[in-house]
Amino acid sequence: MPDQPDLFLDCKGLICPMPVVKTRRAIKQIEIGQILEMVATDPGSVPDMEAWERQTRHELVLSEESEDGSFRFLIRKTH
Repeated sequence: MPDQPDLFLDCKGLICPMPVVKTRRAIKQIEIGQILEMVATDPGSVPDMEAWERQTRHELVLSEESEDGSFRFLIRKTH
């Protein structure tokens, strides 16, 4: 299990592009090396977060689907 998250962001019920928009805002609130946990219900958030990782170069530490059908992401701020 990766490090415990330093900030939690609940994006359940939001559709594209809002989980990415809110993630972009939230990542600015933590320090380099810290972890942001984002949870979403939109299946489109999976490819969106992968694309966001490539564009921003922050590290997508974990991307998983939970038993309740939501999607959980752990993102490490790299710069």
